[in-house]
Amino acid sequence: MVITYHGGQAFRVSFGDLTLAFNPVSKNSKLKSANFGADVVLITTKHPDMNGKEEAQRGDKNAFVIDGPGEYEIRDVIIKGFQTESTYGDVEGINTVYLVNLEGMNICFAGSLNKPSVGAEASEEIDSVDILFVPIDGEGELGPSDAYKLAVGLEASIVVPMGAHMKDTHIKQFLKEGGAEGTKAVDKLTIKRKDVDGKNGEIVVLSAQ
Repeated sequence: MVITYHGGQAFRVSFGDLTLAFNPVSKNSKLKSANFGADVVLITTKHPDMNGKEEAQRGDKNAFVIDGPGEYEIRDVIIKGFQTESTYGDVEGINTVYLVNLEGMNICFAGSLNKPSVGAEASEEIDSVDILFVPIDGEGELGPSDAYKLAVGLEASIVVPMGAHMKDTHIKQFLKEGGAEGTKAVDKLTIKRKDVDGKNGEIVVLSAQ
């Protein structure tokens, strides 16, 4: 599995010939958008900073778009979405937390979650979290402290911080919360199931591509 970061909350997760796009930035956003082909697009929050499904499609390749709670199966990939709350953009709305099982690993994508809990329904479904994507910028979503509380509560093996308005100060504070000061950003995360074993809350900071 290869994970790359494209700014905001936009991530590309590739495994073999399958590509998932999480929260691609729309061309209507003030944030910089990236264009790449995806087979599946997952959108947590209906805001231009996170709902650029057109930007995640290329040419005549139409992606399967998931933009709300429910259970889905695409090419043997199980995806479950759970409704939570968000105040991103100073608007009360729905945020979908996604659980994805890919290559034997459990991915939890928190989106613009604004409380350090994924809710009772999702908590019941979570057996373990191998990779957690969590917002840390505090603008209508979790700040560094609450984001780390969520990571600890879920006992995530690997934690990837994100945020539409994430700054170096947010990252430094989040690393301090996790006792990981001095952690350097990397261009991508290449990981296999065996690489997760034995990890406990390891923070991985990705540079935007």
